[in-house]
Amino acid sequence: MSEKTILVWFRNDLRIHDNEILLEAAKKADKILPVYCFDPFYFKTTPSGLQKTGNIRAKFLIESVADLRQNLQKLGGELIVCTGNPAEIIPQLAQQYQVSEVYHHREVAFEETGISEEVETALWKTKLNLKHFIGHTLYHKEDLPFPIKDIPDSFATFKKKVERDSDVRPCIETPGHIVVPEITDAGNIPTLAELGLTEPIADPRADFHYHGGETTALEQLKTYISTIDLTPAQKGKHNENPSRLSAWISLGCLSQRMVYHEAMKHVNGGHPSNSPLILELLWRDYFRFMFKKYGRQFFNPAGFTGESRELAANYDELFEQWKNGQTGVPYIDAVMHELNATGYISNQHRQIVAAYLVDRFKADWTNGAAYFEEKLIDYSPASNWGNWAFIAGVANDTRDNRYFSGVKQAENLETESDFINTWLPEDSSNLVVA
Repeated sequence: MSEKTILVWFRNDLRIHDNEILLEAAKKADKILPVYCFDPFYFKTTPSGLQKTGNIRAKFLIESVADLRQNLQKLGGELIVCTGNPAEIIPQLAQQYQVSEVYHHREVAFEETGISEEVETALWKTKLNLKHFIGHTLYHKEDLPFPIKDIPDSFATFKKKVERDSDVRPCIETPGHIVVPEITDAGNIPTLAELGLTEPIADPRADFHYHGGETTALEQLKTYISTIDLTPAQKGKHNENPSRLSAWISLGCLSQRMVYHEAMKHVNGGHPSNSPLILELLWRDYFRFMFKKYGRQFFNPAGFTGESRELAANYDELFEQWKNGQTGVPYIDAVMHELNATGYISNQHRQIVAAYLVDRFKADWTNGAAYFEEKLIDYSPASNWGNWAFIAGVANDTRDNRYFSGVKQAENLETESDFINTWLPEDSSNLVVA
């Protein structure tokens, strides 16, 4: 009887804990073949001149893939790393290692689902199945109190119903050991230069430094939780400090369910609404389910309104001023300098600078969303484009907009940020951030 080998295609699920496809493959197959593809599609320059993935997030991704490889090796496994089109690489590896089936986690944004469809079509030609799993949301789709087509467009209604009628599933166990075929060449993890990018320059004003990978993600979760549970008297009180977990969550280095269950141990009154962190997780779920429901409409300049916003005559020039932190408004410029230098700004800051671009400058909101796509270390298609559509007033339901209170009088906001001026290192000849 021949052995069964399942290929596990990692994408935005770069972890071994709470990973259904890894555990399922380990249980169902004699051997598993873990694979990650650096797809050139994500490292190209778009027609607008922006990069799909900037060097800060690309560095974080490289570190995350390297950490996944090390964690798989600790379980007795290995990670094959390739650079190229997954629709070509996955079928080739499947044939080479006599794979019986391919597992992967389902995505929702049209570019990501398009890549999955290409891989699925290519595998089908070789009579292999691409099995889809749901592993990127806090609430499982099958546990929602409504079908996808009937999900409330209002976030407030969505939040109320899922918190009342649904439960977050427990985390899935981590395999204790995995068996892989004899791998002839596991491949090298590409450098930034090989991906066509330069090394980001560390800005001395940054108050937090990211390092990719599940190992660091779990350490950061532990650190964040420890700041909540300081003393018995303080247990359960809100933590106003940012968790800084979003980058690891976006790449799947950290499971949302694990974050939820750890946070719930410290929630005042035991209700998720009392935790700002869990509120952020709910927003992530909401946008992913909205993308599943509405598809590409969140990428349409007119959104759900059927009419694009009025643009200033010189909106391209204004967009350049905005993205380079040269608006002349200290608060806006400081936030954009921080984004360009570190790849991260708070949610509140994102709403303020986005509202300024679309309301005051009357620039194309999709340019702003694309710029955030390049720069943000924690970029996630649904959260990013969903947030921008709401701020631009073209989303599926803007009546309940109390969570998107973009500050329109940014000129009156004061800032003591170290990022008020653009910092340049002594040798700035290869600096790629503004």
